[in-house]
Amino acid sequence: MPLSTRRPDSVRIASYNIRKAIGTDRRRNPERILAVLAEIDADIVVLQEADRRFGLRTAALPPVLLESHSAYRAAPLNVQSDSIGWHGNAILLRKSAELRQSDIIHLPCLEPRGAVLAEVELNGFTLRLIGMHLDLSGLWRRRQAAAIVHAQAHLPAMPTVLAGDLNEWSAERGCLADFARHFRFAETGKSFHARRPVARLDRILHCDRLEAVAAGVHDSALARRASDHLPIWADFTIA
Repeated sequence: MPLSTRRPDSVRIASYNIRKAIGTDRRRNPERILAVLAEIDADIVVLQEADRRFGLRTAALPPVLLESHSAYRAAPLNVQSDSIGWHGNAILLRKSAELRQSDIIHLPCLEPRGAVLAEVELNGFTLRLIGMHLDLSGLWRRRQAAAIVHAQAHLPAMPTVLAGDLNEWSAERGCLADFARHFRFAETGKSFHARRPVARLDRILHCDRLEAVAAGVHDSALARRASDHLPIWADFTIA
């Protein structure tokens, strides 16, 4: 569905694996990522590979660049001074949004993996966002999905959206089936590889307190160059 059809009573959530701001032309260009985000015009953006996962883990989108060249700020996680994320996961909020709290979720893993959480008030909505980038191994993806579901179940009830790169190639098995027992999937579309999308690795899920009234993949000329994933988005209203 075209981005121009956004309803005024909705909130737009996007998810984007930015590949550390390295595009399909192999150039690192964080300004290009911000230009893609401006095209989507989401209220909240969940990022994957937003910083370098090893070493100093410096941010691929420096905070000073976000402040001066975007409508967003990163939800603070207070776990790494040079990073805006946790194991590459970050949540960007419109500067007008009110952040109630943000935190990290530890996940079982063989390689560095984690999830991030933010509770936000904006446009008359109070939402919980959980961002994730799951393992390449199907067994560990299922363990990580179980950990996220468990963490969410022990939080106060609130309209909730989960988003990220699930790394699941199957259509409805594995961690997708695990999540589907608790959440609904927004019908976004194929987002990988950006030059020729063949797989739905990136997903947006939501609880039954929300209704996804529109969803899609943002497939622009700029997005096809900015990362190897295309960003996905969904517009929500209160169910």
